[in-house]
Amino acid sequence: MEPSLAVDAPSTTRERFVLRRALALPASTFAEDVRRGLEASPKFLLPHYFYDALGSALFSAICELPEYYVTRAEDEILRTKAAEIAAAFGPNVRIAELGSGSARKTRHLIEAILDHQPSLDFFPIDVDAGILASSSRDLIRDYPGLSTTAICGDFRDPAALLRPYLPPSDTRTIVLFLGSSIGNLDPAAAGAMLANLRTALAPGDALFLGADLRKSPSILEPAYDDPLGVTAAFNRNVLVRINRELGGTFDLETFAHRAFYNEAAGRIEMHLVSKIAQRVLIDGYEIAFDEGESIHTENSNKYDVATLATLAAAGNFRIERRWSDSNGYFADLLLVAE
Repeated sequence: MEPSLAVDAPSTTRERFVLRRALALPASTFAEDVRRGLEASPKFLLPHYFYDALGSALFSAICELPEYYVTRAEDEILRTKAAEIAAAFGPNVRIAELGSGSARKTRHLIEAILDHQPSLDFFPIDVDAGILASSSRDLIRDYPGLSTTAICGDFRDPAALLRPYLPPSDTRTIVLFLGSSIGNLDPAAAGAMLANLRTALAPGDALFLGADLRKSPSILEPAYDDPLGVTAAFNRNVLVRINRELGGTFDLETFAHRAFYNEAAGRIEMHLVSKIAQRVLIDGYEIAFDEGESIHTENSNKYDVATLATLAAAGNFRIERRWSDSNGYFADLLLVAE
């Protein structure tokens, strides 16, 4: 891939929007990851493969469900505490965002920061170049003081994306990692990702991190197993993708969605459970399932004071501030680089 690409834009916005394409990480293919996961014991599939076009649309629908509190809880924090958060960031900052997507929630922070400083450099990072281009153009249209350098790449190695594209500056860098995406990583991998990010930051720079908090299973489990079946469709869609892209023969009716809170591990687990003993063909090989055997498709780790402190320390950060929604379901934290 080419390392840098200026994207066509109207002449009035050309200098305020640049899209850069990061060099691709060496990575296995969808087919390789599917075979590796389904031939393992126990079977698993990687959760980032949920997000094809249909999967992304289904996740957007999940965010509108009354049972799925996560998006609303963080939006409440950012909507009601944005001025306080921006003041904690300091008077002269630039922001980068891992997995920026449409940057809808980020707008609360952009507005609050621009109330404190006349201009702002924003570095949204996402694997989807199309959404980076459309969201960046919307943002610079709506905020005259904003300039965006969009970075298209895989943010699992955040330092590799930030180092080449954030020029030296006397401003404080704040990296946003909103939502509960950190929870999809097991604790060791989450700590390693924060440690990787820390290598691209100077002492005093910060990470603004969203984290879903531990709470009653009566609240957690319906958020991942809604009565309308939207989350079940989202989960099964990975099998639809295997059928479509890899010539799989999965019969969706023979796989049940299962989501439950593993209290000992402090996480929601999502599985697809085979209702019958069966064999499935995929791309020229065969996978056997026993009745009741599952494919582990996702973890969503939930945090408390102790696990958040451990996470911050693993990345060489310290927790400086914490904000929560009115129900105490979710937290956004300001982690300062030591």
